[in-house]
Amino acid sequence: MSTHTTPGSSQPWLHQKGEVIQEFGTVKQFPIGLSYDARMYGCQRLNQVLADTQILHGLYKKHHWLVRGATFYQLHLVLDKHAGEQLGLIDTLAERVQSLGGVAVGDPRHVAEITSIPRPPDGVEEIPAMLSRLLEAHETILVQAHDAAAKAAELGDDGTNDLLVSQVIRTGELQAWFLAEHLVDTPLVRA
Repeated sequence: MSTHTTPGSSQPWLHQKGEVIQEFGTVKQFPIGLSYDARMYGCQRLNQVLADTQILHGLYKKHHWLVRGATFYQLHLVLDKHAGEQLGLIDTLAERVQSLGGVAVGDPRHVAEITSIPRPPDGVEEIPAMLSRLLEAHETILVQAHDAAAKAAELGDDGTNDLLVSQVIRTGELQAWFLAEHLVDTPLVRA
Protein backbone atom coordinates (compact mmCIF):
# COMPACT_ATOMS: atom_id res chain seq x y z
CA MET A 1 0.00 0.00 0.00
CA SER A 2 1.35 3.43 -0.92
CA THR A 3 2.03 5.96 1.86
CA HIS A 4 1.39 8.83 -0.55
CA THR A 5 -2.17 9.79 -1.38
CA THR A 6 -3.56 11.62 -4.32
CA PRO A 7 -5.33 14.99 -4.01
CA GLY A 8 -9.00 14.57 -3.20
CA SER A 9 -8.40 11.26 -1.43
CA SER A 10 -10.02 10.73 1.96
CA GLN A 11 -6.79 9.24 3.33
CA PRO A 12 -5.09 11.68 5.73
CA TRP A 13 -1.53 12.68 4.95
CA LEU A 14 0.23 11.30 7.99
CA HIS A 15 3.66 12.01 9.49
CA GLN A 16 3.87 15.54 8.14
CA LYS A 17 6.92 17.64 8.97
CA GLY A 18 7.15 21.38 8.56
CA GLU A 19 9.43 24.34 8.93
CA VAL A 20 9.04 26.76 11.81
CA ILE A 21 7.34 29.75 10.21
CA GLN A 22 7.61 32.08 13.24
CA GLU A 23 10.11 31.78 16.07
CA PHE A 24 9.07 32.13 19.71
CA GLY A 25 10.01 35.58 21.00
CA THR A 26 9.21 37.36 17.73
CA VAL A 27 6.22 39.42 16.65
CA LYS A 28 4.82 39.83 13.18
CA GLN A 29 3.20 43.03 12.01
CA PHE A 30 -0.53 43.31 12.54
CA PRO A 31 -2.53 46.47 11.72
CA ILE A 32 -3.73 47.00 15.30
CA GLY A 33 -2.40 50.50 15.93
CA LEU A 34 0.41 49.50 18.31
CA SER A 35 4.13 49.99 17.84
CA TYR A 36 6.51 47.09 17.45
CA ASP A 37 7.99 47.88 20.88
CA ALA A 38 4.57 47.85 22.57
CA ARG A 39 3.63 44.56 20.92
CA MET A 40 7.00 42.94 21.69
CA TYR A 41 6.85 44.06 25.32
CA GLY A 42 3.27 42.84 25.66
CA CYS A 43 4.11 39.43 24.21
CA GLN A 44 7.14 38.96 26.43
CA ARG A 45 5.32 39.88 29.63
CA LEU A 46 2.12 38.05 28.71
CA ASN A 47 4.08 34.89 27.91
CA GLN A 48 5.67 35.00 31.37
CA VAL A 49 2.26 35.42 33.01
CA LEU A 50 0.89 32.72 30.70
CA ALA A 51 3.62 30.23 31.68
CA ASP A 52 3.13 30.94 35.38
CA THR A 53 -0.65 30.72 35.03
CA GLN A 54 -0.33 27.31 33.37
CA ILE A 55 1.77 26.14 36.32
CA LEU A 56 -0.75 27.64 38.78
CA HIS A 57 -3.54 25.78 36.99
CA GLY A 58 -1.53 22.56 37.31
CA LEU A 59 -0.96 23.20 41.02
CA TYR A 60 -4.67 23.75 41.54
CA LYS A 61 -5.50 20.46 39.83
CA LYS A 62 -2.79 18.59 41.76
CA HIS A 63 -3.99 19.92 45.10
CA HIS A 64 -7.63 19.33 44.10
CA TRP A 65 -6.79 15.65 43.64
CA LEU A 66 -4.59 15.31 46.73
CA VAL A 67 -6.38 17.37 49.39
CA ARG A 68 -7.35 15.39 52.50
CA GLY A 69 -8.88 15.75 55.94
CA ALA A 70 -11.92 17.39 57.52
CA THR A 71 -12.13 20.16 54.91
CA PHE A 72 -11.68 17.78 51.98
CA TYR A 73 -15.05 18.38 50.35
CA GLN A 74 -15.00 22.18 50.56
CA LEU A 75 -11.39 22.48 49.40
CA HIS A 76 -11.85 19.84 46.69
CA LEU A 77 -14.65 21.96 45.21
CA VAL A 78 -13.00 25.39 45.58
CA LEU A 79 -9.67 24.22 44.17
CA ASP A 80 -11.41 22.75 41.12
CA LYS A 81 -13.43 25.95 40.65
CA HIS A 82 -10.25 28.04 40.80
CA ALA A 83 -8.51 25.66 38.37
CA GLY A 84 -11.34 26.18 35.88
CA GLU A 85 -11.06 29.95 36.20
CA GLN A 86 -7.28 29.76 35.65
CA LEU A 87 -7.86 27.60 32.57
CA GLY A 88 -10.04 30.38 31.15
CA LEU A 89 -7.26 32.89 31.81
CA ILE A 90 -4.75 30.66 30.02
CA ASP A 91 -6.78 30.75 26.82
CA THR A 92 -7.37 34.50 27.05
CA LEU A 93 -3.67 35.23 27.67
CA ALA A 94 -2.58 33.02 24.77
CA GLU A 95 -5.07 34.65 22.42
CA ARG A 96 -3.82 38.11 23.42
CA VAL A 97 -0.22 37.11 22.63
CA GLN A 98 -1.36 35.84 19.24
CA SER A 99 -3.41 38.98 18.55
CA LEU A 100 -0.29 41.09 19.19
CA GLY A 101 1.53 39.08 16.51
CA GLY A 102 3.51 36.91 18.90
CA VAL A 103 3.79 33.21 19.62
CA ALA A 104 2.09 32.00 22.80
CA VAL A 105 4.01 29.56 24.98
CA GLY A 106 2.04 26.33 24.90
CA ASP A 107 4.25 23.27 25.16
CA PRO A 108 4.39 22.12 28.82
CA ARG A 109 8.15 21.51 28.54
CA HIS A 110 8.67 25.09 27.35
CA VAL A 111 6.39 26.37 30.11
CA ALA A 112 8.51 24.49 32.67
CA GLU A 113 11.65 26.16 31.31
CA ILE A 114 10.39 29.73 31.64
CA THR A 115 8.09 29.65 34.68
CA SER A 116 9.08 31.55 37.80
CA ILE A 117 6.86 29.40 40.02
CA PRO A 118 8.94 26.90 42.05
CA ARG A 119 8.31 23.21 41.47
CA PRO A 120 6.40 21.51 44.29
CA PRO A 121 7.35 18.14 45.75
CA ASP A 122 6.06 15.16 43.79
CA GLY A 123 4.26 13.78 46.84
CA VAL A 124 1.37 14.99 48.97
CA GLU A 125 1.95 17.98 51.25
CA GLU A 126 -0.09 18.98 54.28
CA ILE A 127 -3.04 21.24 53.44
CA PRO A 128 -1.53 24.47 54.87
CA ALA A 129 1.58 23.91 52.73
CA MET A 130 -0.55 23.31 49.62
CA LEU A 131 -2.56 26.47 50.20
CA SER A 132 0.57 28.50 50.97
CA ARG A 133 2.15 27.25 47.74
CA LEU A 134 -0.91 28.40 45.79
CA LEU A 135 -0.85 31.80 47.54
CA GLU A 136 2.83 32.27 46.72
CA ALA A 137 2.18 31.41 43.06
CA HIS A 138 -0.70 33.90 42.99
CA GLU A 139 1.50 36.61 44.48
CA THR A 140 4.24 35.96 41.90
CA ILE A 141 1.72 36.34 39.09
CA LEU A 142 0.05 39.37 40.67
CA VAL A 143 3.34 41.24 41.12
CA GLN A 144 4.21 40.55 37.46
CA ALA A 145 0.73 41.51 36.27
CA HIS A 146 0.71 44.84 38.14
CA ASP A 147 4.13 45.75 36.75
CA ALA A 148 3.31 44.64 33.20
CA ALA A 149 -0.09 46.41 33.23
CA ALA A 150 1.49 49.72 34.24
CA LYS A 151 4.14 49.51 31.51
CA ALA A 152 1.60 48.35 28.90
CA ALA A 153 -0.49 51.43 29.74
CA GLU A 154 2.59 53.66 29.28
CA LEU A 155 3.14 52.07 25.85
CA GLY A 156 -0.49 52.65 24.86
CA ASP A 157 -1.39 48.94 24.88
CA ASP A 158 -4.84 49.29 26.41
CA GLY A 159 -5.85 45.73 25.49
CA THR A 160 -2.99 44.13 27.39
CA ASN A 161 -3.47 46.52 30.30
CA ASP A 162 -7.19 45.72 30.44
CA LEU A 163 -6.62 41.96 30.29
CA LEU A 164 -4.05 42.07 33.07
CA VAL A 165 -6.09 44.35 35.33
CA SER A 166 -9.66 43.21 34.75
CA GLN A 167 -9.01 39.49 34.41
CA VAL A 168 -5.62 38.33 35.70
CA ILE A 169 -5.35 40.67 38.69
CA ARG A 170 -9.01 40.63 39.72
CA THR A 171 -9.28 36.84 39.41
CA GLY A 172 -5.98 36.31 41.24
CA GLU A 173 -6.84 38.66 44.08
CA LEU A 174 -10.22 37.03 44.62
CA GLN A 175 -8.77 33.52 44.55
CA ALA A 176 -5.95 34.51 46.92
CA TRP A 177 -8.52 35.90 49.36
CA PHE A 178 -10.49 32.63 49.30
CA LEU A 179 -7.34 30.59 49.91
CA ALA A 180 -5.93 32.85 52.62
CA GLU A 181 -9.17 32.62 54.61
CA HIS A 182 -8.66 28.84 54.80
CA LEU A 183 -5.39 29.45 56.65
CA VAL A 184 -6.97 31.47 59.49
CA ASP A 185 -7.21 29.48 62.71
CA THR A 186 -10.61 30.60 64.00
CA PRO A 187 -12.73 28.47 66.31
CA LEU A 188 -16.18 27.55 64.97
CA VAL A 189 -17.82 28.29 68.35
CA ARG A 190 -16.77 30.21 71.41
CA ALA A 191 -17.14 28.61 74.81
